Amino acid sequence: MHDTVTIVGNVATDPTQGRTASGVTVTNFRLASTHRRFDDATQTWVDVATNWYSVAAFRQLGEHAKASLRSGDSVIVTGRMKIRAWENNGKQGTSVDIDADAIGHDLRWGTTAYRRSTRSTPESPARSNGGGIVDDDPSATSPVETGDIDTAWADRDAQPEADGAHARQSVDSASLTY
Repeated sequence: MHDTVTIVGNVATDPTQGRTASGVTVTNFRLASTHRRFDDATQTWVDVATNWYSVAAFRQLGEHAKASLRSGDSVIVTGRMKIRAWENNGKQGTSVDIDADAIGHDLRWGTTAYRRSTRSTPESPARSNGGGIVDDDPSATSPVETGDIDTAWADRDAQPEADGAHARQSVDSASLTY
């Protein structure tokens, strides 16, 4: 039995993509969910604890996650949680895995631009941007549609915050030991 959960947190590692033994596309990343509380003595918010999750997104969700997410992004992930014990070279531990059903940016901390993708069919010719996202609008010319994902990220980061909103949260790579 698997529990369905929704986790709010930050992408802690850049998503990586591979294939299962049967050839299904899967994208994996680590998710950090830090709990906070208000400290009356200092009148500030303090981090209490961080829970770590391994997220796997399959098929088209995985393709879209790989094209859309990067380390530091605030996200909301819903999926089936599995807790498993592991042992490797005499070390033991517990891993909390989530098979994602849905992933989205957390809009409390920034903005995002949604672009619907379609699957190509013989009746409707479409073009792919090389990242698994198919675009059926041949007039589109942004870096994402033309396959230059690195340029798209650079362009997005070059945009100043319109309202001085909360800056992108980052995850200290030194805290990624597990």
